[in-house]
Amino acid sequence: MFEREVTVTTKYGAMPAFAACPDGTAPVPPVILYMDAPGYREELCNMARRIAKMGFFCLLPDLYYRIGRLRFDIPRRNDAMSVVIRGAMTSLTNTGVADDTGGMLAFLDAQERVKPGPVGCVGHCMSGCFVVTVAGRYASRFASAAALYGIGIVTDQPDSPHLLLPQVKGELYFAFAEVDPAVPAQAIADLKAALEKHGTKHTLKVVPGTHHGFQFSARPDFEPKAAEATWDELFDLWERTLR
Repeated sequence: MFEREVTVTTKYGAMPAFAACPDGTAPVPPVILYMDAPGYREELCNMARRIAKMGFFCLLPDLYYRIGRLRFDIPRRNDAMSVVIRGAMTSLTNTGVADDTGGMLAFLDAQERVKPGPVGCVGHCMSGCFVVTVAGRYASRFASAAALYGIGIVTDQPDSPHLLLPQVKGELYFAFAEVDPAVPAQAIADLKAALEKHGTKHTLKVVPGTHHGFQFSARPDFEPKAAEATWDELFDLWERTLR
């Protein structure tokens, strides 16, 4: 497998990222993996490798690059670390990440190993709002976008991602946890209503027996069967939208 740390040029500066794809000379479709709040780490790099092994070029950007090189030792997480993580998370905006995505797309377009054409993306937790935002902002590029227990997708703010649904051309996938204090039940109902109102092609599900973070094997709330089933659905989504 080809893998390396790379630099993505954005309008705000140089953004570190991790890239992985299969060995070989044939270009493969691209997938952007947007990080969750604990940030860039080996656990996410391993997810990128898994995506690459299935025949995709995966780009994992470090979205916190504006405020420095943050690396959290998550197994040792305590209240003080959580305060810093929340501060880093709130430094991001839908507009800023959408602008950064323009740089990511330019980076992907310049790679010989990347197949020209449609792009896919997936985001966990805090990045749920980002993947919906970029699916609307770059509708002609994103053939699919997936949000796993995503937060902030429906808000009362003028930059709420759900307001961009009329612009989305690709297929959206949402998997929410059954128990998730960060995602009110009403937010899921409102999202479902908005998707149906605008006729957006989508899958929206609440996964029984799961808690927020069920996709991460290092978390106490890891649910192996649900995680593997979700991986299968993600790969099915990318196979039909990116090949």
